[in-house]
Amino acid sequence: MKIEEAIEKFLEYIDKELNYTSMTVIDYHNDLVLFANYIKNNNLNYLNLNKNDIINFLKYLDEKKYSNKSISRFLSSLRHFYTYLVEIKLLEENIFKRIRNPKIEKKLPNYLNVLEMENLLNILKEDTKEDIRNKCLVELLYSTGIRVSEASNIKLKDIDMHNMTIRVFGKGRKERIAYFGDSLKERLDKYLKIRKDFLKKGEIDYLFINSIGGKLSRNSIENIFIKISDIPEVKHKLSPHTLRHTYATHLLNNGADLRSVQELLGHENLNTTEIYTHVSNERLRAEYLKYHPDKNRQ
Repeated sequence: MKIEEAIEKFLEYIDKELNYTSMTVIDYHNDLVLFANYIKNNNLNYLNLNKNDIINFLKYLDEKKYSNKSISRFLSSLRHFYTYLVEIKLLEENIFKRIRNPKIEKKLPNYLNVLEMENLLNILKEDTKEDIRNKCLVELLYSTGIRVSEASNIKLKDIDMHNMTIRVFGKGRKERIAYFGDSLKERLDKYLKIRKDFLKKGEIDYLFINSIGGKLSRNSIENIFIKISDIPEVKHKLSPHTLRHTYATHLLNNGADLRSVQELLGHENLNTTEIYTHVSNERLRAEYLKYHPDKNRQ
Protein backbone atom coordinates (compact mmCIF):
# COMPACT_ATOMS: atom_id res chain seq x y z
CA MET A 1 0.00 0.00 0.00
CA LYS A 2 1.37 3.42 -0.96
CA ILE A 3 1.83 5.92 1.85
CA GLU A 4 -0.79 8.27 0.36
CA GLU A 5 -3.41 5.52 0.47
CA ALA A 6 -2.44 4.55 4.03
CA ILE A 7 -2.75 8.17 5.15
CA GLU A 8 -6.15 8.51 3.49
CA LYS A 9 -7.43 5.37 5.23
CA PHE A 10 -6.03 6.56 8.57
CA LEU A 11 -7.69 9.98 8.27
CA GLU A 12 -10.99 8.32 7.43
CA TYR A 13 -10.54 6.07 10.48
CA ILE A 14 -10.00 8.92 12.96
CA ASP A 15 -12.82 10.90 11.36
CA LYS A 16 -15.50 8.20 11.07
CA GLU A 17 -14.52 5.67 13.72
CA LEU A 18 -12.94 7.84 16.43
CA ASN A 19 -15.07 10.95 15.72
CA TYR A 20 -12.14 13.36 15.89
CA THR A 21 -13.03 16.99 15.25
CA SER A 22 -12.53 18.39 11.75
CA MET A 23 -9.73 20.67 12.98
CA THR A 24 -7.86 17.69 14.48
CA VAL A 25 -8.24 15.69 11.26
CA ILE A 26 -6.85 18.64 9.31
CA ASP A 27 -3.86 18.89 11.68
CA TYR A 28 -3.11 15.16 11.22
CA HIS A 29 -3.49 15.54 7.45
CA ASN A 30 -1.01 18.43 7.29
CA ASP A 31 1.58 16.63 9.43
CA LEU A 32 1.33 13.36 7.52
CA VAL A 33 1.44 14.98 4.07
CA LEU A 34 4.68 16.75 5.00
CA PHE A 35 6.07 13.45 6.29
CA ALA A 36 5.01 11.62 3.11
CA ASN A 37 6.74 14.23 0.96
CA TYR A 38 9.91 13.83 3.02
CA ILE A 39 9.73 10.03 2.61
CA LYS A 40 9.39 10.28 -1.17
CA ASN A 41 12.03 12.97 -1.61
CA ASN A 42 14.55 10.86 0.32
CA ASN A 43 13.64 7.54 -1.36
CA LEU A 44 12.60 5.92 1.92
CA ASN A 45 10.14 3.10 2.50
CA TYR A 46 7.67 4.23 5.15
CA LEU A 47 7.14 0.59 6.19
CA ASN A 48 10.85 -0.03 6.73
CA LEU A 49 12.23 2.91 8.67
CA ASN A 50 15.04 2.74 11.19
CA LYS A 51 15.88 5.04 14.07
CA ASN A 52 18.39 7.04 12.01
CA ASP A 53 15.75 7.73 9.36
CA ILE A 54 13.50 9.24 12.01
CA ILE A 55 16.31 11.24 13.59
CA ASN A 56 17.14 12.67 10.17
CA PHE A 57 13.49 13.63 9.69
CA LEU A 58 13.51 15.41 13.06
CA LYS A 59 16.71 17.22 12.05
CA TYR A 60 14.95 18.25 8.85
CA LEU A 61 12.08 19.76 10.90
CA ASP A 62 14.59 21.54 13.12
CA GLU A 63 16.37 22.99 10.08
CA LYS A 64 13.00 24.22 8.82
CA LYS A 65 12.74 26.18 12.11
CA TYR A 66 9.89 24.15 13.59
CA SER A 67 9.64 24.67 17.34
CA ASN A 68 10.05 21.81 19.80
CA LYS A 69 6.33 22.02 20.45
CA SER A 70 5.56 21.57 16.74
CA ILE A 71 8.05 18.70 16.46
CA SER A 72 6.36 17.01 19.43
CA ARG A 73 3.05 17.38 17.61
CA PHE A 74 4.55 15.73 14.51
CA LEU A 75 5.76 12.83 16.62
CA SER A 76 2.33 12.45 18.20
CA SER A 77 0.71 12.36 14.75
CA LEU A 78 3.22 9.79 13.51
CA ARG A 79 2.90 7.60 16.61
CA HIS A 80 -0.84 7.48 16.11
CA PHE A 81 -0.50 6.81 12.37
CA TYR A 82 2.00 4.00 12.90
CA THR A 83 -0.13 2.47 15.66
CA TYR A 84 -2.89 2.30 13.05
CA LEU A 85 -0.49 0.62 10.59
CA VAL A 86 0.23 -2.04 13.24
CA GLU A 87 -3.49 -2.53 13.87
CA ILE A 88 -4.20 -3.16 10.18
CA LYS A 89 -1.24 -5.60 10.02
CA LEU A 90 1.00 -3.56 7.71
CA LEU A 91 3.65 -3.46 10.46
CA GLU A 92 4.57 -5.56 13.47
CA GLU A 93 6.02 -2.73 15.55
CA ASN A 94 5.53 1.02 15.91
CA ILE A 95 9.08 2.38 15.76
CA PHE A 96 7.92 5.86 16.76
CA LYS A 97 7.16 4.58 20.26
CA ARG A 98 10.93 4.40 20.77
CA ILE A 99 11.44 8.07 19.92
CA ARG A 100 11.35 10.65 22.72
CA ASN A 101 9.75 14.03 22.31
CA PRO A 102 12.08 17.05 22.52
CA LYS A 103 11.89 19.03 25.74
CA ILE A 104 9.40 21.87 25.58
CA GLU A 105 9.99 25.02 27.56
CA LYS A 106 6.79 25.73 29.45
CA LYS A 107 5.66 29.30 29.09
CA LEU A 108 3.42 30.75 31.75
CA PRO A 109 0.00 31.30 30.19
CA ASN A 110 -1.38 34.80 29.82
CA TYR A 111 -4.31 35.41 32.17
CA LEU A 112 -6.26 38.19 33.88
CA ASN A 113 -6.49 38.66 37.61
CA VAL A 114 -9.93 38.95 39.21
CA LEU A 115 -10.05 42.75 39.08
CA GLU A 116 -8.90 42.80 35.44
CA MET A 117 -11.58 40.27 34.54
CA GLU A 118 -14.26 42.33 36.29
CA ASN A 119 -13.05 45.47 34.51
CA LEU A 120 -13.21 43.72 31.15
CA LEU A 121 -16.82 42.72 31.68
CA ASN A 122 -17.67 46.26 32.82
CA ILE A 123 -16.01 47.75 29.74
CA LEU A 124 -17.99 45.65 27.27
CA LYS A 125 -21.15 47.46 26.17
CA GLU A 126 -24.55 46.02 25.35
CA ASP A 127 -25.80 48.64 22.88
CA THR A 128 -26.41 46.27 19.95
CA LYS A 129 -27.44 42.65 19.51
CA GLU A 130 -23.81 41.87 18.56
CA ASP A 131 -22.62 43.52 21.79
CA ILE A 132 -25.02 41.39 23.84
CA ARG A 133 -23.94 38.21 22.06
CA ASN A 134 -20.23 39.01 22.40
CA LYS A 135 -20.46 39.86 26.09
CA CYS A 136 -22.34 36.61 26.68
CA LEU A 137 -19.60 34.77 24.78
CA VAL A 138 -16.84 36.39 26.87
CA GLU A 139 -18.59 35.55 30.13
CA LEU A 140 -19.28 31.99 28.97
CA LEU A 141 -15.63 31.33 28.12
CA TYR A 142 -14.51 32.71 31.49
CA SER A 143 -17.25 31.00 33.51
CA THR A 144 -16.77 27.55 31.97
CA GLY A 145 -13.15 27.50 30.75
CA ILE A 146 -14.16 25.69 27.57
CA ARG A 147 -12.17 25.80 24.33
CA VAL A 148 -13.15 28.17 21.53
CA SER A 149 -14.08 25.24 19.27
CA GLU A 150 -16.29 23.84 22.03
CA ALA A 151 -18.06 27.20 22.44
CA SER A 152 -18.66 27.43 18.69
CA ASN A 153 -20.32 24.00 18.69
CA ILE A 154 -22.66 24.46 21.67
CA LYS A 155 -26.24 23.68 20.71
CA LEU A 156 -29.34 24.91 22.50
CA LYS A 157 -30.16 21.37 23.62
CA ASP A 158 -26.76 21.15 25.35
CA ILE A 159 -27.67 23.89 27.86
CA ASP A 160 -29.50 23.02 31.08
CA MET A 161 -30.54 26.35 32.56
CA HIS A 162 -32.16 24.73 35.60
CA ASN A 163 -29.03 22.84 36.71
CA MET A 164 -26.73 25.49 35.18
CA THR A 165 -24.66 23.05 33.12
CA ILE A 166 -23.54 22.85 29.50
CA ARG A 167 -22.71 19.62 27.71
CA VAL A 168 -19.56 20.13 25.62
CA PHE A 169 -17.68 17.89 23.22
CA GLY A 170 -13.91 18.19 23.43
CA LYS A 171 -11.01 16.62 21.57
CA GLY A 172 -11.93 13.26 20.08
CA ARG A 173 -15.60 14.21 20.59
CA LYS A 174 -15.24 13.33 24.27
CA GLU A 175 -18.23 14.59 26.22
CA ARG A 176 -17.98 16.42 29.53
CA ILE A 177 -20.12 18.77 31.60
CA ALA A 178 -19.24 22.43 32.14
CA TYR A 179 -20.77 24.26 35.09
CA PHE A 180 -21.75 27.91 35.43
CA GLY A 181 -23.21 30.29 37.99
CA ASP A 182 -25.82 32.99 38.31
CA SER A 183 -23.86 35.65 36.45
CA LEU A 184 -23.63 33.63 33.23
CA LYS A 185 -27.22 32.46 33.65
CA GLU A 186 -28.38 36.08 33.61
CA ARG A 187 -26.17 36.80 30.59
CA LEU A 188 -27.50 33.76 28.72
CA ASP A 189 -31.10 34.75 29.50
CA LYS A 190 -30.45 38.21 28.06
CA TYR A 191 -28.79 36.87 24.92
CA LEU A 192 -31.43 34.19 24.31
CA LYS A 193 -34.13 36.89 24.28
CA ILE A 194 -32.50 38.63 21.31
CA ARG A 195 -30.96 35.56 19.64
CA LYS A 196 -33.90 35.34 17.22
CA ASP A 197 -32.80 38.68 15.76
CA PHE A 198 -29.80 36.93 14.22
CA LEU A 199 -31.89 34.29 12.45
CA LYS A 200 -32.41 34.66 8.69
CA LYS A 201 -33.90 31.43 7.31
CA GLY A 202 -35.49 29.76 10.31
CA GLU A 203 -34.09 28.28 13.50
CA ILE A 204 -30.68 26.60 13.76
CA ASP A 205 -29.40 24.43 16.60
CA TYR A 206 -26.31 26.39 17.60
CA LEU A 207 -26.24 28.81 20.52
CA PHE A 208 -24.06 31.50 18.99
CA ILE A 209 -25.15 32.83 15.60
CA ASN A 210 -23.34 35.11 13.17
CA SER A 211 -24.70 38.11 11.24
CA ILE A 212 -25.93 35.97 8.31
CA GLY A 213 -27.83 33.53 10.50
CA GLY A 214 -25.27 30.70 10.61
CA LYS A 215 -23.11 29.18 13.32
CA LEU A 216 -20.54 31.54 14.79
CA SER A 217 -17.29 29.86 13.73
CA ARG A 218 -14.05 29.47 15.64
CA ASN A 219 -12.36 32.05 13.41
CA SER A 220 -15.22 34.50 13.92
CA ILE A 221 -14.92 34.15 17.69
CA GLU A 222 -11.18 34.78 17.52
CA ASN A 223 -11.84 37.88 15.38
CA ILE A 224 -14.31 39.14 18.01
CA PHE A 225 -11.50 38.96 20.58
CA ILE A 226 -9.16 40.87 18.28
CA LYS A 227 -11.74 43.66 18.10
CA ILE A 228 -12.23 43.60 21.88
CA SER A 229 -8.45 43.91 22.33
CA ASP A 230 -8.56 47.06 20.17
CA ILE A 231 -10.97 48.81 22.55
CA PRO A 232 -8.87 51.65 24.10
CA GLU A 233 -9.93 50.82 27.68
CA VAL A 234 -8.82 47.19 27.30
CA LYS A 235 -5.17 47.03 28.39
CA HIS A 236 -4.49 43.39 27.49
CA LYS A 237 -4.13 41.46 24.26
CA LEU A 238 -6.98 38.99 24.56
CA SER A 239 -7.83 35.67 22.97
CA PRO A 240 -10.39 33.00 23.84
CA HIS A 241 -7.52 31.01 25.36
CA THR A 242 -6.70 33.91 27.68
CA LEU A 243 -10.06 33.34 29.36
CA ARG A 244 -9.48 29.58 29.57
CA HIS A 245 -6.17 30.31 31.32
CA THR A 246 -7.90 32.85 33.56
CA TYR A 247 -10.62 30.34 34.50
CA ALA A 248 -8.06 27.67 35.50
CA THR A 249 -5.83 30.09 37.39
CA HIS A 250 -8.70 31.58 39.39
CA LEU A 251 -9.91 28.10 40.36
CA LEU A 252 -6.47 27.08 41.65
CA ASN A 253 -5.87 30.39 43.39
CA ASN A 254 -9.13 29.91 45.27
CA GLY A 255 -8.35 26.39 46.47
CA ALA A 256 -9.47 24.00 43.72
CA ASP A 257 -7.36 20.85 43.49
CA LEU A 258 -5.39 20.13 40.33
CA ARG A 259 -7.24 16.97 39.34
CA SER A 260 -10.60 18.73 39.54
CA VAL A 261 -9.29 21.49 37.28
CA GLN A 262 -7.96 18.82 34.91
CA GLU A 263 -11.45 17.31 34.64
CA LEU A 264 -13.12 20.69 34.20
CA LEU A 265 -10.72 21.69 31.42
CA GLY A 266 -11.03 18.34 29.65
CA HIS A 267 -7.29 17.63 29.78
CA GLU A 268 -6.37 13.98 29.22
CA ASN A 269 -2.99 14.37 30.89
CA LEU A 270 -2.42 15.97 34.29
CA ASN A 271 0.93 17.34 33.02
CA THR A 272 -1.00 19.68 30.73
CA THR A 273 -2.84 21.14 33.72
CA GLU A 274 0.26 21.47 35.89
CA ILE A 275 1.35 24.63 34.04
CA TYR A 276 -1.27 26.47 36.10
CA THR A 277 0.46 25.56 39.35
CA HIS A 278 3.40 27.63 38.09
CA VAL A 279 1.05 30.56 37.65
CA SER A 280 -0.17 30.15 41.21
CA ASN A 281 3.39 29.82 42.49
CA GLU A 282 4.39 33.01 40.68
CA ARG A 283 1.51 34.82 42.36
CA LEU A 284 2.58 33.54 45.78
CA ARG A 285 6.19 34.55 45.12
CA ALA A 286 5.08 38.05 44.15
CA GLU A 287 3.06 38.31 47.35
CA TYR A 288 6.07 37.19 49.38
CA LEU A 289 8.44 39.67 47.73
CA LYS A 290 5.93 42.44 48.24
CA TYR A 291 5.06 41.90 51.88
CA HIS A 292 7.64 39.77 53.76
CA PRO A 293 10.08 41.86 55.83
CA ASP A 294 12.83 39.27 55.41
CA LYS A 295 12.52 39.13 51.60
CA ASN A 296 15.93 40.71 50.89
CA ARG A 297 17.95 38.42 53.11
CA GLN A 298 20.47 36.30 51.20
